[in-house]
Amino acid sequence: MGPKAKKSGSKKKKVTKAERLKLLQEEEERRLKEEEEARLKYEKEEMERLEIQRIEKEKWHRLEAKDLERRNEELEELYLLERCFPEAEKLKQETKLLSQWKHYIQCDGSPDPSVAQEMNTFISLWKEKTNETFEEVIEKSKVVLNLIEKLKFILLETPPCDLQDKNIIQYQESILQLQELLHLKFGVATEILLKQASTLADLDSGNMEKVIKDENVTLYVWANLKKNPRHRSVRFSETQIGFEIPRILATSDIAVRLLHTHYDHVSALHPVSTPSKEYTSAVTELVKDDVKNVEKAISKEVEEESKQQERGSHLIQEEEIKVEEEQGDIEVKMSSAEEESEAIKCEREMKVLSETVSAAQLLLVENSSEKPDFFEDNVVDLCQFTTLGGVYHLDILELPPQCKPVKGWMIVEILKEGLQKYTYPPETTEEFETENAFPPIEVTLEVHENVIFFEDPVVVRWDAEGKHWRTDGISNVSYKPKERLVTFSLDTFGPVTLIQDAHINMPYQSWELRPLDVNKVLLTVTTVFTEIQIQIKENLCMLSSIKLKDKKHISILEGTWMTPIPFIIALKEAGLNIFPTRHSHFYVIINNKVPLVEVKAYRQMALLSSAFAFGWSKWNLLCNSTKVVFKVREHLTEACTENPNWALLMFSGDRAQRLKIKEESEAFSEALKEETEFHSTLYHMVKDFASEEAMEKVRSSNCQFVNSVCHMLLSTRLLSYS
Repeated sequence: MGPKAKKSGSKKKKVTKAERLKLLQEEEERRLKEEEEARLKYEKEEMERLEIQRIEKEKWHRLEAKDLERRNEELEELYLLERCFPEAEKLKQETKLLSQWKHYIQCDGSPDPSVAQEMNTFISLWKEKTNETFEEVIEKSKVVLNLIEKLKFILLETPPCDLQDKNIIQYQESILQLQELLHLKFGVATEILLKQASTLADLDSGNMEKVIKDENVTLYVWANLKKNPRHRSVRFSETQIGFEIPRILATSDIAVRLLHTHYDHVSALHPVSTPSKEYTSAVTELVKDDVKNVEKAISKEVEEESKQQERGSHLIQEEEIKVEEEQGDIEVKMSSAEEESEAIKCEREMKVLSETVSAAQLLLVENSSEKPDFFEDNVVDLCQFTTLGGVYHLDILELPPQCKPVKGWMIVEILKEGLQKYTYPPETTEEFETENAFPPIEVTLEVHENVIFFEDPVVVRWDAEGKHWRTDGISNVSYKPKERLVTFSLDTFGPVTLIQDAHINMPYQSWELRPLDVNKVLLTVTTVFTEIQIQIKENLCMLSSIKLKDKKHISILEGTWMTPIPFIIALKEAGLNIFPTRHSHFYVIINNKVPLVEVKAYRQMALLSSAFAFGWSKWNLLCNSTKVVFKVREHLTEACTENPNWALLMFSGDRAQRLKIKEESEAFSEALKEETEFHSTLYHMVKDFASEEAMEKVRSSNCQFVNSVCHMLLSTRLLSYS
């Protein structure tokens, strides 16, 4: 019984082995079959993918061919629309000539700032005037500041190609002469005032205190007549503004003056940008490309016209010979030739203007290749920082001899050298006992009410020798934002100002440009600290609103319409800087785009702005520097705002396309939206999905309005600085 059982057991074992082999074989066959199926499936899918790719490629090539086929036609149409830029420049020049003529026929005694001879005469005559009181100088300063402003605007508003070096030097010299003379006049007027200190003395303290306020200048002056060692705290007219002076000054024949000029005539004048050779050639290329097609069209038209005129004139001649009126024939010929030459002359003028405008526009987006000079420690780089709220001229002055009444007369000793500054601390301090005899002077100043500081202001002092602002020599700075008071200690007196990072609002977080009305748009720029809204109409801009941390801020600029360049300067001076310079890219991480692409995009966005809204897209960061991406939608009524249906457009300067992706998509793709095509211009791209009403609105846009929108886009550089 035992061996049999053993045998059957071993038999069972053999079967299991065979079965295992069979199973393995079946598994191998199944694996091979699956692999084969997978291979066939992959091959089929790959074939399908390649076929789809081939079809897509063919479709792409067809669209490219179609785009190239109609490119000349589209560029010709764009060129005609973009004539609004030279037309706006022509209007600007005509307005300038008209204002010069108005000034000439007014004969009000004020000089034309662009005429050197008139400026020199004005300066010489004012130099000769003596004994002007502070109030008289303040009144005159309004004329002087207006002249300085006009000269600065001439330098900024004249297209760089039209600015000659000799004129730049002349205007800058006039500005410096006026600035120096104005400051000198304030010094002389202060001396006249201080000579009468004893007659103006305060009954309680026995010292003189005087405050003179005006829109451009505020004077605070205190004369130490009593020399009371305990009177060390000087506060003006129940304000917090004033000084804490040391004992040595409290017992000296001195006056302390704080002259707050609400402007900055201390910092060096900014150099005027002129186009570099490479940029000029790039502009020429830009204009040449656009003009080439138009020239062909014009020459064809001229040929056709001349042929028709020839045919016409032959017919006329035959008719007139019959009627024997040869004289009339000559007149007809003459007038047609004159009309033709006038048209060609006008076309040539517009072409030259077009090149000038394009060069100036390209200059606005030019990035400097060289960083400003290396600055030593404690020296302020005025490309990185900006002075705000004017300059506080702090002076300790030697009290001049006082007026004395003698037998009904007022007698005063006149010092030849005029008003003298009191040196603090003195150059030699050996005769003084203690080392602490000359401690820093504590000063409290009020920040100008029309200026916004997004962070605590930094106090800096002027170094007259090095001709720059410095941060050393100032200590114990504290700022009370509610009272707008800044307190600090100063080693030695001199001009002081407050600075802020010029790029505090850059890069921007987002932006939107949308129509408000016929030839009127609203530009909204959102930064880390604020949301700025600007309205643009005709050749004017206005600050519409400012929001600070979800609160509305009231600014003196709100509701005031200005031309673009004065408006930009006013915003910068108020601390609302959203206008990069050619050096800004050294201080801000930017999404730098090719200048030509940027300029073409802004020009065409401006053309479309009366009927289309544009907005920031996160994909603009992810496409390369040769392309820009932004949102666009038709906007004819306010209902469009409630339910915005944005399209994403990508533009490379010579090709526009609508993207398949949406703003909410997960990844960036350059794939075209279904059933859309390429176009050479943004105008023709939006035309594909726009209503006829919107396109009609675009075609009838005011040239000055389009030019102003374009200038604001070029100045804010939204596509590179967002």
